[in-house]
This record gives sequence, structure tokens and C-alpha cells, in this order.
Amino acid sequence: MSDTQSFELFDLRVTVTAIEGRSVCGLQVGDYFELTESNRVRIPAGKHFCLYALGAVLPLLAAKQRQMAANDWLERDSLVACPDPDERLIMRIERMGRRTMDSSELT
Repeated sequence: MSDTQSFELFDLRVTVTAIEGRSVCGLQVGDYFELTESNRVRIPAGKHFCLYALGAVLPLLAAKQRQMAANDWLERDSLVACPDPDERLIMRIERMGRRTMDSSELT
């Protein structure tokens, strides 16, 4: 891999940290999914993740995969709320580790 084509991304884990209402979708505190290798979503076997909760967090994932300036709000903030007001489900985006990628292998 050429140094000019390499770059780093963080692998991420999105975990349900709180449900302040009733869990209509069946998620529980501690449920999670991981985003690895730039674009692979992994959900533990036998588990699920609500499409609407996933939809709420998706727009932030590409940014959280990258190192940002220390004062950027997205670098500091990691909590996301599901849009269902009955559930008041809160998720945390955590960085798990860096991965070196080759841009020639991606689109």
C-alpha cells in the first residue's frame, strides 16, 4: 500500500446507554452494533437494532470515524437520541481503535 493512498479511520461501537421511556422496538440498555472496516455494520448474533434508532445515528458515523479538531463539537459529543419520543432511547458512539485503510480499495 502506497503512503499516498493510506489513511486512518476509527472503528466504532454504538451502544444503547439509556431508555427513559418504554422500549417499543425491543432494544435494551447495552444493545449495540459496530461499524468496522469503513463500512461493515456488525450486530451480535441473535440480536437486532431498530431501523429508526440506526437512522438517527447514521449521519454522524462518517464524521466520528475521522479525527477532528479538538474543539469541534462532534469530536466532543457522542450521544444520539432515537427520534421516537415515547422511547427516549439514548445511544453513545465510541471509538474502538484505528484502522489503516487503502483508498484505492474503496469507492
